[in-house]
Amino acid sequence: MIELNYKEFGHGDPLIILHGLFGTLDNWQTMARRLSEHFTVFIVDQRNHGKSPHTEEHGYSCLAEDLHDFMTSKWMYKAHLLGHSMGGKTVMRFATEYPDMVDKLIVADIAPKAYPDTHSDIFNALLSIDLTTVSARQEVDDFLKKSIPIFAVRQFLLKNITRNKITHRYEWKMNLPVLYKYYKNILKFDLGNEVFEGETLFIRGAQSPYIKDEDMLEILEYFPMAQLQTIDNAAHWLHADQPEEFFNMTLSFLED
Repeated sequence: MIELNYKEFGHGDPLIILHGLFGTLDNWQTMARRLSEHFTVFIVDQRNHGKSPHTEEHGYSCLAEDLHDFMTSKWMYKAHLLGHSMGGKTVMRFATEYPDMVDKLIVADIAPKAYPDTHSDIFNALLSIDLTTVSARQEVDDFLKKSIPIFAVRQFLLKNITRNKITHRYEWKMNLPVLYKYYKNILKFDLGNEVFEGETLFIRGAQSPYIKDEDMLEILEYFPMAQLQTIDNAAHWLHADQPEEFFNMTLSFLED
C-alpha cells in the first residue's frame, strides 16, 4: 500500500477526482474548490505523478488498487468518482472491480478502449532534457519549443518541474522513466470483471477525438446506465477549456 498525496475541500458526500497522464491534483484545484460547495472533494495525485510515491510499476490494476486503498484508509466505502483521461480509465477500472464502492461515475474525455500513440514526441522531448544543467524554467520551455509548439501544452508539462530543496536542482515531479516504460500499458485498457450498473456520465469535448459516437457500444456493454454529453468549443482538457459548462454539467448530474 502506498500513501497518495491529496487535498481535501468542503463538506458533504465524498467526490474523488483523478487527473490524467503528466497531470497532478493541482490541475483540478479550481474545479474542486467550486464543487466543494456541494461535496467533500478529494483531488489526488496518482502514483508516479505529483507528490505521490514513485514506484517501479504503473498500470490500471495498481492504479485502481491505489484508489481502493485510499478510500478504505479514509473509512470511505462509497463515493462519487470523476476521472480525466488516464484518470478516467482508472475510475472505470475501479468501478468494474468495486462497483459497490461507487455512487455516481463521471468519465471525462476517454473511452474504455486502447488508443494510438500520441505522446512519443512529448516523452522524447522530456527525456532528452538534462535538468541537472538547467538554471531556470525558461530554459526548459525554450528547449521544448523545438518539438512542442503549442504554448498551453508546454505550460501544462512545465508544472511537473520542481526544485529539490537539498540540491537546489530542478527535477521532475513525475516518474518519467517508469511512465515511459509503461506507456503502452497506459494506452491499452483492461476493465475489471464486473459491470457497473450505477449512473454514469461520459463527457467529451466537441473538438477532441477521444470519444467517438461508435464508442457508445463498448461503453454501454460495461456501463449500461451511461449517458454521453458533449461540450462545445472544448478539446481534451475540456474542464480547462470550458470550466463553467463542465462545472454545471458535473453538478447537475451528481445532484440529480
